[in-house]
Amino acid sequence: MMMPGMFYGPDILLMIPAVIFTLWAQWSVKSAYAKYSQIGTRSGMTGAAAAKAIMDSAGVLNVDIGAIPGEMTDHYDPTQKIVNLSEGVYGSDSIAAVGIAAHEVGHAIQDAHQYAPMKLRHFIYPVSSIGSTLAWPLIMFGIFFGHGSALWVLHLGIYLFAASVAFTIVTLPVEFNASRRAVQALAKGGYLTTDELDGVRKVLRAAALTYVAAAATAVLQLLRLLFLARGRD
Repeated sequence: MMMPGMFYGPDILLMIPAVIFTLWAQWSVKSAYAKYSQIGTRSGMTGAAAAKAIMDSAGVLNVDIGAIPGEMTDHYDPTQKIVNLSEGVYGSDSIAAVGIAAHEVGHAIQDAHQYAPMKLRHFIYPVSSIGSTLAWPLIMFGIFFGHGSALWVLHLGIYLFAASVAFTIVTLPVEFNASRRAVQALAKGGYLTTDELDGVRKVLRAAALTYVAAAATAVLQLLRLLFLARGRD
């Protein structure tokens, strides 16, 4: 059986910067959202109205817009072709609401234009989904009970975890591109003023940091696991 401390060796120090970065990213996005969700747009345009206007302008006519419960639960569902906006975004005319709605529409436009990184993310999603579910049970089983020929259980868990790591990495260009499309569409349509666009950038930039933090944490965790597996072989 694994000796105590083998899973918590000096390599755990790798995770400290990731934890700090993650906490800072979470604080940043909550802070930016709290600030700009209280500032209304001069035009009075709501998140739902902005989403429809941008999709109409982009010629994306087969995507619906819906409202869902929760805060910051906004997402685009490519299987159902619907932009789901949280209650605080759908009917709100705040700068944050319009920016977030435009970002989700950015994903719908990516889908309509067959944006390569999004297609890749959809392709690896089934494997990454299985990986995120099974990886850690297999890894923990392999750490505590895997010896000799049974080490394949640990290795399989690491391979599955690597698939979920790949998903977080591929997600980065998808998210950054959607934010860029959002700002460009809002500027081109004249829906927001220059200072309002600056607010949108701050909200979307803060949100993007959470994806960067997730990817960094996943990569560092994968490195830890590889070091661990190398020591067990």
